[in-house]
Amino acid sequence: MTEDNKPRGPDLTRGVSLTEFKDGKLLGHVGEEDVLLVQAGSEIFAIEPACSHYHGPLAEGLVVGETIRCPWHHACFSLRSGEATRPPALNRLALWDVARDGDRIVVQRKREAPRPSTAHRSAPTPEKFVIVGGGAAGFAAAATLRREGFAGAITMLSNDGAMPVDRPNLSKDYLAGSAPEDWLPLRSEDYYRDTGIDLRLNTNVSAVDPKSRSVTLGNGDRLPFDRLLLATGAEPVKLQIPGVDQPHVHTLRSVADSRAIITAAGSAKRALVIGASFIGLEVAASLRARKLEVHVVAPEERPMQKLLGAEIGDFVRSLHEENGVVFHLKDTVEKLDGKRATLKSGAVVEVDLVVVGIGVKPRLALAEQAGLAADRGVSVSEYLETSVAGIFAAGDIARWPDPHSRQTIRVEHWVVAERQGQTAARNMLGKRERFDAVPFFWSQHYDVPINYVGHAESFDDIAIDGSISGKDCLLKYRKAGRVLAVASIYRDLDNLKAELEMERSRA
Repeated sequence: MTEDNKPRGPDLTRGVSLTEFKDGKLLGHVGEEDVLLVQAGSEIFAIEPACSHYHGPLAEGLVVGETIRCPWHHACFSLRSGEATRPPALNRLALWDVARDGDRIVVQRKREAPRPSTAHRSAPTPEKFVIVGGGAAGFAAAATLRREGFAGAITMLSNDGAMPVDRPNLSKDYLAGSAPEDWLPLRSEDYYRDTGIDLRLNTNVSAVDPKSRSVTLGNGDRLPFDRLLLATGAEPVKLQIPGVDQPHVHTLRSVADSRAIITAAGSAKRALVIGASFIGLEVAASLRARKLEVHVVAPEERPMQKLLGAEIGDFVRSLHEENGVVFHLKDTVEKLDGKRATLKSGAVVEVDLVVVGIGVKPRLALAEQAGLAADRGVSVSEYLETSVAGIFAAGDIARWPDPHSRQTIRVEHWVVAERQGQTAARNMLGKRERFDAVPFFWSQHYDVPINYVGHAESFDDIAIDGSISGKDCLLKYRKAGRVLAVASIYRDLDNLKAELEMERSRA
């Protein structure tokens, strides 16, 4: 339903003609519900039109085979089953039956949603799968194991106190105050009980023993496994300056971190963000939404120049400045004395709240202690298996052979972690599925989304189509003549097409 509670487009129960379709799609309604008709080959499908992730408009998406991809964050849905086949969406979409009456296409009844699998209850198997990590990769793996029909034991060990959450929201809408906390959990507590996933929060793992096939918990208990997934994620890099251990100095990684910043922002007037990374600038935008004065200190000449180039860097800076952020670039914080931040330049900023966002580092200690091969991350095969058979790694810690860049890469993207979790789960079941997804992430700054697909650790030049300042552009990052990555602002369909082109041109 739309905001004014009026369904859109024609009444599809009365029938429509193919000539009314635009780019193979037609948005209409059945009763009070909006429905999207999609032409895929010779067939017509009727599907719920809003992505189940953040309600992106699928009518503006891309049809690929019998799937449709969301223009906002590249989730993908099967037109035949409604299932979310690619994250970040996790929930299936409703479908309607479609009939042909001559040249007319008529939408009939809504299909009943399939019942969740209960294989783990009805036919349990003796296998024990253990997942270390309660983030994007760990959750996606556990959910995929059940969806694929795995009936053995799944134990998910998380050192966090909160159930797996939608982490991108922690620096974006939730921190800004425009999303309620009940949006954060990826699934409710009931889900883990109903699917038989043994989720253990506040649980540390002290060791992994590949020979005895067991993990040792922080309390000394040993947990045997037949297959193990390491999805330990990353942790914020700690700032090494005097005064950083004061209570008004925060980092942002968990729900507890985000809550603490929100609480502090309630009585603060001026905030200092150390670091002009995506996280740092999203925090700056969110704190501006809460009416705080915000200063950003960072050593680089432009925000995000290394990743996105000078032109986008200048645009992002001006966008934040238009929204009241004060930058102190080519500078660093030397000490925090009470609420006085002294910069290397000699400037002093009085602040009530400090958020440090200078990057993250992968949590590799468990993998290294277990003797797994590592190279600035846990080395995995194209199947996400480590150097020890039966032990897999996914998410921020995994370095894998990327067929597009033709390098082994490690990235810290939410969507990549989710997709790796799914692939790792299927390979734990013996499917031998190569992980070859093109990396994707998005960042939100006020009303401006930046979508980035591919991976360019360095580039020779940037081809710019459109206007960056006009918030309508597509940028291609090239190295030795090859396009390694594409960034866009309000060119969502072009970004999806770039992703598809990269998929089809794998080495």
